[in-house]
Amino acid sequence: MNPSNWSWTDPLVYTLVPWVVLVNNMPWVGLMVELLVAMFATMVVHRVGTALLYRLTLQLPYSNRIVQYGHRAAGVALFLLTVQVILRSAPDNLGGISTLRHIAALLLISSITWWGLRCVKAVGQTILDRNPADTPDNLQARRIQTQTRVLTRSLMVVIVLAGSGFALMTLPLLRQLGTSLLASAGVAGLVVGFAAKPVLGNLLAGIQLALTQPIRLQDVVIVENEWGWVEEITGTYVVVRIWDQRRMIVPLQWFIEHPFQNWTRTSSDILGTVTIWTDYRMPVDAFRKEAERLCQNAPDWDGRLVVTHVVDANERAMQLRVLVSAADAGRTWELRCFVREGLIDFIQRTYPEFLPRLRIEIDGDAPAGLPGKMP
Repeated sequence: MNPSNWSWTDPLVYTLVPWVVLVNNMPWVGLMVELLVAMFATMVVHRVGTALLYRLTLQLPYSNRIVQYGHRAAGVALFLLTVQVILRSAPDNLGGISTLRHIAALLLISSITWWGLRCVKAVGQTILDRNPADTPDNLQARRIQTQTRVLTRSLMVVIVLAGSGFALMTLPLLRQLGTSLLASAGVAGLVVGFAAKPVLGNLLAGIQLALTQPIRLQDVVIVENEWGWVEEITGTYVVVRIWDQRRMIVPLQWFIEHPFQNWTRTSSDILGTVTIWTDYRMPVDAFRKEAERLCQNAPDWDGRLVVTHVVDANERAMQLRVLVSAADAGRTWELRCFVREGLIDFIQRTYPEFLPRLRIEIDGDAPAGLPGKMP
């Protein structure tokens, strides 16, 4: 619009001219007006776009979850991007504009990092929801859940580190320091690398754990002679729930560097043993039949295996071992206790004289009142 063609009798011109003069004399006022208009415009675009994307992705679970989780961060990032464009177009001689541009750039990087974290969280949560581990045969689900949780946390750490790096690189001093470290690759670089070793070690251990999977969620493990379940796997440690409800916190890298027992590595069904010491006169066949009867009446027995063997013998007694099977570690423990109690009761009721005995034989003349041989 050419000011020479303005008509001062026009009400619109009469109203706008004072504002135009004010903006020309006070650039900050014009900048604030532009920012307010940008905020209003981005709010409208964000609301309309979010509603539209939500409807379009109703049949797409991953995309729909990303819209749900990331729409707030996306709205903030869109507004800050608009602010950055407006500030870049402002005059360079405007007082404090460089500081404001730098603050806006830091906030923009932070909002994009936030949006990336929310997107990763959305995809990971969708995978977890589509693969529940509360089913009896949950080996595949536990494998997927373990990989998803570990890789999600590792990727989130990478995103945070990348965002922090981009934010720090906006500072001239730190940018120069980073360039010097990369160029020298000397003692300072080694010091920084050594300081970051625990973080990078856990990050690499988490990725290796997700790919090789020596443990999974809900695995039954023996760690440091403690029997328990893998309750939680984080980016730096593993929580093992001990059978008496204690929690053992184990560094993630420990599982890569040390041997341990995993009872459910390939399947959740495991074998349990019940050992009983008896006298040599104990009829093994009757003992075996009683063990089979107990298993058939036990609700935790899965019907696969019940076998009785004489596995040891010494000068006093013989050891009978009953091998039983159940669907998982918890049921195996209950089945072992049930069979052990039943066999002890069976021996007490039927063959109490066949419990282990200590036999002593005395050669020569026995003391007064004692027989020559003692059973």
